[in-house]
Amino acid sequence: MQKVIPALRITDYARSKAFYVEGMGFQIDWEHRFEPHFPVFVQITKDEMTLYLTEHTGDCQVGGLIHFFVSNVDSWYDELKSKKDIRIIEPPNEELEGLRMMKIVDPDGNQLRICTLVEELDETIG
Repeated sequence: MQKVIPALRITDYARSKAFYVEGMGFQIDWEHRFEPHFPVFVQITKDEMTLYLTEHTGDCQVGGLIHFFVSNVDSWYDELKSKKDIRIIEPPNEELEGLRMMKIVDPDGNQLRICTLVEELDETIG
């Protein structure tokens, strides 16, 4: 079985930690720094979805795009819309055929698209 863990470039760990952990509900699995004041590399997880966040400039650029597939995007929207630090760019919609999704942008401009296949959503509601 293949498991892919995407990495997002961050520029301010405290700000990103507030966004992902306090705002989005991810848990920190571990953090790594070569020295106390060096850039951080951290793994976070929520509902079996894992991300790496990295302050290392050579790892990747800011402005990434990730699609998270969840069982009910509307539940995520209901949970996140009242959180002041979460910037929802688009509420759940069905712009793309067969997919219901919303768009969120993190403090560094990385896009998070929270998606549900419409047929799976129909099964959970109906």
